[in-house]
Amino acid sequence: MTNKAVIFTDKAPAAIGTYSQAVKVNGTVYLSGQIPLDPETMTLVEGDISVQIRRVFDNLSAVCQASGGDLSNIVKLNIFLTDLSNFATVNQIMAEYFQQPYPARAAIGVSALPKGAQVEMDGIASI
Repeated sequence: MTNKAVIFTDKAPAAIGTYSQAVKVNGTVYLSGQIPLDPETMTLVEGDISVQIRRVFDNLSAVCQASGGDLSNIVKLNIFLTDLSNFATVNQIMAEYFQQPYPARAAIGVSALPKGAQVEMDGIASI
């Protein structure tokens, strides 16, 4: 039997569509995409790409914590950028949030993201 639980925390932005912040199934957590929304105001954070990247990692961290883990439990991370020249900045900031062994990862260039964000990330965690 599948053990499925919807994950929610007010420390990350509420879902702005027909999805959950995350779903946990038998110890695997499927994290929905996070953009750099401030969870209190539900508005895009102001500042350069580094501010947006940090907000996304903070949002993912909050959802991981609500599911019983933390960022170290992420085994697969997908990064979507509207400008792939910001990839070096993602790597630099990611090193502040993760330690080895790092998760498997993909970085994908996209033409646009919701609400005009420059970065979005989703992932899979094993709790």
